[in-house]
Amino acid sequence: MSEPVIKCENVYKIFGANAQKMLQESNGNVDARTFQDNGCIVGVNNASFEVSKGEMLVVMGLSGSGKSTLLRCISRLTDATGGKIFIEGQDLLQLNNKELIELRRNKMGMVFQSFALLPHKTVVENIAFPLQIKGVKTENSISKAMDMVKLVGLDGRENYFPRELSGGQQQRVGIARSLAVEPDIWFLDEPFSALDPLIRKEMQDEFLRLQEKLQKTIMFITHDFDEALKLADRIAIMKDGLIEQLDTPANIVLNPATEYVRKFTEEVPREKVLLIEDVMDSSKDNLGNLKVLKDEVIENVAEKILTQERPVAVIDNNKNVIGSINPAKIINTVFGGRKKN
Repeated sequence: MSEPVIKCENVYKIFGANAQKMLQESNGNVDARTFQDNGCIVGVNNASFEVSKGEMLVVMGLSGSGKSTLLRCISRLTDATGGKIFIEGQDLLQLNNKELIELRRNKMGMVFQSFALLPHKTVVENIAFPLQIKGVKTENSISKAMDMVKLVGLDGRENYFPRELSGGQQQRVGIARSLAVEPDIWFLDEPFSALDPLIRKEMQDEFLRLQEKLQKTIMFITHDFDEALKLADRIAIMKDGLIEQLDTPANIVLNPATEYVRKFTEEVPREKVLLIEDVMDSSKDNLGNLKVLKDEVIENVAEKILTQERPVAVIDNNKNVIGSINPAKIINTVFGGRKKN
């Protein structure tokens, strides 16, 4: 198995004058309330996980849950109080400033909630800027930047300055600037939050298309569960600095690990999230004539399945029968986990 691109081992970030001392005395058993009583705020509490090459890990939680702090630790915009962080096997916390700058310049792309655009440069110059820092010729960098301008729907505004753009437009410039460099690792902190719903959906779709093509390693922060379900290979749900559950979207919806996660998932329209494969049975007996692909979203085939009297065959991409699904299972999956009024 290949080495993970990102690896966190028992990472803590605690804010406050006594943070280091209290962490040492706690032997890793950090209670947020006790620390708060002693003037410390727990941002990240004992986070351990790995992100594989080409994987999109979406970290989500409410405001103050620690998701942005975790991302800042992994990009070393803030130093972790304890634990180890590895980027492609390199111990991030041991790098000097020069090595860190080199790593960020060549490996990482970042889009944070603050747009951090250069006010004296136009849209196209802002997007081209990181390419020019890497040594790309001006002509080539501007050409690439113009491609990105079209990608994020800012045609006609390429010569505007940031002050002439709305907040949503500024955020699109930040996204385009990040995409222009085509980094191996992308860190994105609520990159679509300032966009109106239609543009936000388009950017999510575009992001998925790019990811399918480029297979980058991505950590994506959001507080929007629908966005997490749409984008993620796996989701980490955080609360008070702790990762409550880290799993596939289907497992989080079907098997919430804690009461907090269950509350997050109870209103989720399961039929839009789960695939036939997620809920099928292994039995291949007494099958009807209808066959459905294992990768189908339940919503797309539910109506057909519900008209059947016998179990429906589930097939793989080679048309081999790998299991079955019963109409009753569809009803139970769609309505069984809903909140009762």
